[in-house]
Amino acid sequence: MATERPRQAAPSGWLLFQLGVVLLPSSALLGSLLLFPALLIGSLRRERNGWSDPWTLPLILAAVLMVSGCLRAYSGPLAWAGLANWLPFFWGFWGFQPYVSDADGRRRTALWLVVGTVPVLVTGLGQIWWGWQGPWQLFNGLIIWFVTPGGEPSGRLSGLFDYANIAGAWLALVWPFALAALVQPGLKPERRALAILLATAQVAALLLTDSRNAWGALVLAVPIVLGAQSWFWLLPLLLLALFPLLLAVLPGVPSAFQQPARALVPEAIWSRLTDSRHAAERALASTRLSQWGVALQLIGERPWLGWGAAAFSVLYPLRTGKWHGHAHNLPLELALSHGLSVAMLLIGFVLALLITSLRRGLRTLFDRAWWASVLILVVLHGTDMPFFDSRLNIAGWILLAGLRMMLRPDPVPAADGPPGSTG
Repeated sequence: MATERPRQAAPSGWLLFQLGVVLLPSSALLGSLLLFPALLIGSLRRERNGWSDPWTLPLILAAVLMVSGCLRAYSGPLAWAGLANWLPFFWGFWGFQPYVSDADGRRRTALWLVVGTVPVLVTGLGQIWWGWQGPWQLFNGLIIWFVTPGGEPSGRLSGLFDYANIAGAWLALVWPFALAALVQPGLKPERRALAILLATAQVAALLLTDSRNAWGALVLAVPIVLGAQSWFWLLPLLLLALFPLLLAVLPGVPSAFQQPARALVPEAIWSRLTDSRHAAERALASTRLSQWGVALQLIGERPWLGWGAAAFSVLYPLRTGKWHGHAHNLPLELALSHGLSVAMLLIGFVLALLITSLRRGLRTLFDRAWWASVLILVVLHGTDMPFFDSRLNIAGWILLAGLRMMLRPDPVPAADGPPGSTG
């Protein structure tokens, strides 16, 4: 693991970082126990400090505004506790950069994420197909996996995560890397077979989460990872494959076309996409539209410094009589909790990283997969809030650190091969 480390990474930090990335999907605690010292090591003896990097300035300003908002937050102590979802990760954005500072470091990190996701795949498929159930414990109960037979909620794969949508978000994040591992050139036959097995399990698990966001990510990643040179044949093929699905789910399609399409597409897919299984019994206050509408009202009432972290979970029941923990949209949640200025700073920061790195050019297969993974996380946060799971939050900021380092010259492009191998 310690060989072929990025030039900016210390050997001990690089080893801890790789081990932490591998263990992160299985346990936030185990992953953090390794990633935290790696973060400390990565913050020492840097060529330049974080204050001099223009990409950290939006994070520093956002942190100041967040702390200021806590002084008069409606949610009281919850507002201060909510800073733990942000301020340590601003530091992580800077401190993790040495480990993803070149293309080879990002490739190896991506592949370790794929390897680390194997326990999620095994437990998820086991709970759905064979009824596996926890709790399973390590270290005398310090780590407990509550694996629910049949998934959580029932019938939906959740694996080592608390809920199927969170498992779907993690699998969607890792899917571009599994795809890149599958199509990388020069693999030996046995490694190609392993990559096929992992990619197949990844697709099966993604579908079984029954998460519409994860299904969309499954398709979105393919043209990005394979690159523009494949689009002349790939995009028509994708459109042809998706055409029956579109006929099955779009409103206003004549019955003469929609019924044959629904006979062709599995009912579990088209009924989930149209939400026909649950729409009838769902109250308006339980829908995303209601949550977003109330969030906009609350933002309008306190637009500058917000109501404080977790205020939505307190205020939404008062306005609607229904409880929801968050607004199911990251920009709205940020603006409601910390004010419009913080929301614009952080959302603008992420979008600027995506756009600038794309304009500079994605030079390798795994850099395309890296960029696709960040884009998928951005899209997921438009209708959900998976970053409240610490594993996704940590992985997301590692990915953003990698995007930042793509903007620096990398004189030695990496080979697209597995860890410790040139293919």
